[in-house]
Amino acid sequence: MTTTLRPAEPLQQHEDGTRSRRYRVCVNSRPVGVIHLATHPVFGPAVARIVDLRIDEPDRGRGRGTVAALAAEEVVRGWGCTRIEAEVPAAAEGALRLLTALQYTQRNRNLRKTLGPAAPALPAGSRGRPMTDDEYGPWLEQGKAGYARSWTERGVPEDEARAKSAADHARLLPQGRATPGMLFSVLEHQDTAVGTLWLATGTATGDGRAFVYDVEVDARHRGRGHGRSLMLLAEAQALAAGARSIGLNVFAGNTPAERLYDSLGYRPVLYVLHKQLL
Repeated sequence: MTTTLRPAEPLQQHEDGTRSRRYRVCVNSRPVGVIHLATHPVFGPAVARIVDLRIDEPDRGRGRGTVAALAAEEVVRGWGCTRIEAEVPAAAEGALRLLTALQYTQRNRNLRKTLGPAAPALPAGSRGRPMTDDEYGPWLEQGKAGYARSWTERGVPEDEARAKSAADHARLLPQGRATPGMLFSVLEHQDTAVGTLWLATGTATGDGRAFVYDVEVDARHRGRGHGRSLMLLAEAQALAAGARSIGLNVFAGNTPAERLYDSLGYRPVLYVLHKQLL
């Protein structure tokens, strides 16, 4: 039996410069699933995405998804793409195994935690306060550079990483520090600034879930538990804003952060994987 991809629509050209196309996964002309491919809205036309890949229940476990994913790589090579990415829900264990077997590498994952009824207390001597205007400018520039660096350290070309950092910050902070639903805080310990926090409340995300966009301990004060204190501050602020849960992104290989989030009860909800196309 031969598994192939057959276009289900014409090639779509979108206003943001991306292209996409849906295909039927077929076995000897019999439809057994669907796959949706697109180029990346930020990384550009050289980066493809598997937006959706589903095999019908009766045909699962027969290698149809594997062949479809490999065929997708050939399609996007024809588009001129040199990298392909996919987002996989944590519950989709089969899809995660499939892409891992095809040599996709996990780059980052989203974590989430359901918040309890009571706000956690900060350790003695620690307190959070709003970031000042004078602090915001330098913090933003350092944050943009650090965010871009996180991508380049994981194989994303520098120009793509910088473009993503600029685009993400512009999208999330259209009014800068005054953007509704965004909180910018400084953690102090014994009256010394030791770290910063950027939290989107449920109001900003629009779904009642808070999200930690940036948490950073000053290099001079690391290894003293301030990262945990910043996360406790984030949870307290999220609860005060009426959020029911809190999420964040962590890059693969950031072992100290991964251990901290795991100890605080954060669990994976989404994996992002990528593969270079030879």
